[in-house]
Amino acid sequence: MLDATARRLMDPTLNRLGRAIASWGVSANAVTMMGLGLGLLAALLIALGWPGLSLLPLLASRLADGLDGAIARATQKTDFGGYLDIAADFLFYGAVPLAFVLNDPAVNGAAGAFLLTSFYFNGTSFLGYAILAEKRGLETQSQGVKSLYFSNGLLEGTETIGFFILLCLFSGSFPLMAWVFGSLCFAGGILRIIAARKVFGQ
Repeated sequence: MLDATARRLMDPTLNRLGRAIASWGVSANAVTMMGLGLGLLAALLIALGWPGLSLLPLLASRLADGLDGAIARATQKTDFGGYLDIAADFLFYGAVPLAFVLNDPAVNGAAGAFLLTSFYFNGTSFLGYAILAEKRGLETQSQGVKSLYFSNGLLEGTETIGFFILLCLFSGSFPLMAWVFGSLCFAGGILRIIAARKVFGQ
């Protein structure tokens, strides 16, 4: 819901940084993998019981996630680059809830499983919509220039990162926050399916 606004605010700065990094010969895919590594490091720190310390690599990973697209726009966008980016994002999004479950399975297990299921459902509704949009030749730049169709949602990347930050700051409230956010993810996926029926139903 907030991604389009966030992109408008951040893209000018990210694009300048992306052009500078591209001039050093650093590829977009390398930055994607660096961002994934930082995100997985954040998840490892959470699993080990240091959620506050995980904030630094977590935020750095999301900066890298914004920069890889800017570097691609400054050099050459590829379908594989877009594919690698979305695959890395989904792995990161799943690793953080899993880390909280691994840290305390007895307390966080059920809520974490619910949250991961909601991510799975919401992500499937997102990717399925993108496939049908591509089949129909639909295009949008409401979320910025992307390699695949980004449909709007109730909860998007901006909200998810904000949620992860709250989880790290208030890790003792993981179960409650996971149940609430997971419920909103399910609602978002259902709303996307309703929208898809209107667009693709005929």
